[in-house]
Amino acid sequence: MSLHVLSHPLGAHVLTHLRDKTTKPALFRTLSYQIALLLALEATRDLATEEKSIETPLEAMPGRVLARPLVVVPILRAGLGMLQPFHDIFPDVSVGYVGLERDHTTAIARSYYCKLPPLDGKRVIVVDPMLATGGSAAQAVDVVKSAGGKEVCFVCIVASPEGVAVMQKAHPEVPIHAGALDRELNSRKYILPGLGDFGDRLYGT
Repeated sequence: MSLHVLSHPLGAHVLTHLRDKTTKPALFRTLSYQIALLLALEATRDLATEEKSIETPLEAMPGRVLARPLVVVPILRAGLGMLQPFHDIFPDVSVGYVGLERDHTTAIARSYYCKLPPLDGKRVIVVDPMLATGGSAAQAVDVVKSAGGKEVCFVCIVASPEGVAVMQKAHPEVPIHAGALDRELNSRKYILPGLGDFGDRLYGT
């Protein structure tokens, strides 16, 4: 099973406040940072390491460091709300951007921007808060693979069963890390119970 749902109690606490419609944008951004940090740690739990010899103040010892570079690719614009924790815990991370905008009538994503660093030999993490229909996520992973990304995972805050199914069909080898798996999509392709439009709530638009 490629879906991994966050089980940390702090994740449930943060998600409850993110879902609350009375949560203001400033607090919403703080909560987004907190849950994205938890998800970043979970999604990188299996990163490869290699041995490095160091000198402590007292003696020499073998330690371990990350073996390969990491690239994070937020799907614009809402994915930007998940980027900062990766910068904070992986200071040498490279960042790429894929701009996809959902048509609210057709629920189909339109591509309007793409800029990626070299991906060969790197672990790539695609981030977007909401995995709703799965179309944008699958399209972004297509773009990453076309640019040379081979080891890819997808991280979101809330997922729908429909979106997970689309991703698993399009990219069965790509792990999905989600803060929560919600019930379903409504007729407008919004996640239920969900938390509304993440980008609007994040930026107060």
